[in-house]
Amino acid sequence: MELTKFIPIAFDPIYRLSLPVNHRFPMEKYELLPQQLLLEGTCNSSDFFVPKPASLKTVLRVHDANYVARLCSLSLSKSEIRSIGFPLSQKLVEREFMIAGGTITGCEKAFENRIAMNIAGGTHHAFYDRGEAFCLLNDQAIAAQYLLDTDQAGKILILDLDVHQGNGTASIFKSNPHVFTLSIHGAKNYPFRKEESDLDIAFDDGTKDETYLSKIKENIPPLLDKIQPDFVFYLCGVDVLASDKLGRLGLSLDGCKKRDAFVLNQCKQRNIPVQCSMGGGYSKDIKVIIEAHANTYRVAREIFT
Repeated sequence: MELTKFIPIAFDPIYRLSLPVNHRFPMEKYELLPQQLLLEGTCNSSDFFVPKPASLKTVLRVHDANYVARLCSLSLSKSEIRSIGFPLSQKLVEREFMIAGGTITGCEKAFENRIAMNIAGGTHHAFYDRGEAFCLLNDQAIAAQYLLDTDQAGKILILDLDVHQGNGTASIFKSNPHVFTLSIHGAKNYPFRKEESDLDIAFDDGTKDETYLSKIKENIPPLLDKIQPDFVFYLCGVDVLASDKLGRLGLSLDGCKKRDAFVLNQCKQRNIPVQCSMGGGYSKDIKVIIEAHANTYRVAREIFT
């Protein structure tokens, strides 16, 4: 069956960065996910676009100039690098600027196509002046500020459903009335010292599909109706799965897929453009990670085309 409409998807080979053997971050997923989407016919090669790196000026609207300068010159302290969790390199820095650029361009494409995706991104642990937990630059925060600065949106909702609280994003926008941050996460998971989002919903360890889905159905529609955002950023991490090594919730693959379908349907019904960054996924079996992420694209295709 021919696809009648494309969904813009940001991807560049630099997304898959070489890491030391046995590093716990599943970097290979960024290479395997596009391959899977193409192989099964969910996407065509024409869906994918190679982004341009975010400009330094755009990044500095969200991040501290001193931090960014030290990041770009590879002069972060050992403790800062340890907090990030990746070996610091020029390729890593280039990768972060490219991912942020993919999210920015995706936003502009979403105004025309109603949805855009980024194979990577969701770097919500990056603060104004520091990075942590595999996050150096906060791609969705940078893109949200870009939309405000260019008058493409006046009210933005960042909907963060990664299993870990979006602490960096919450901190960056804590005094910005134009950006509403909602984080739905595990109560006892990282970060152990939570920031305060505009709305935080925390689940107990082992929470399963029915409880989780009931809660998001109870909260997300009235929030969308109240805020009436011009744009939604959706961080659709799949580390909510019961199989995830770094998550503590108990969702099934089907529950995670239903989560994505519900969120995207809510945006579609209200005609709100949405940009999706993939966020985390750390199941032991890489096939499970790819299947969960691929489900997001499958439901997006069903809903938006």
